[in-house]
Amino acid sequence: MKITTPESTPDLSQAAASFAALGSEQRLSVLRVLVRAGPDGLSIGELGERSGVTGSTLTHHMKFLAAAGLVRQVREGRRIICVGAAYERMQELSTFLLNECCADAADGRAMHHG
Repeated sequence: MKITTPESTPDLSQAAASFAALGSEQRLSVLRVLVRAGPDGLSIGELGERSGVTGSTLTHHMKFLAAAGLVRQVREGRRIICVGAAYERMQELSTFLLNECCADAADGRAMHHG
């Protein structure tokens, strides 16, 4: 039995772009800090303190993650005042990975995910 897919599940090229954004230890670390912070996110300063990634390096990684749809940024003028994880996008990527779980298994049974 195939897992039901939400209509917003990314196609292969979209998923590949998002996963590519996680190909850096620092970006993955920054995203994990944002996930731990919860839906309210963090200021860019707090994110830098908690992740240990600061300045132009953090700005670079945030641009990469935002382009992949994995973080959201709120701006006030030219300043980023709050950043947070895009939980819905991460859920879409999980669904993408698990959508056809066990479809080709020898016994024909798919894993059931709650």
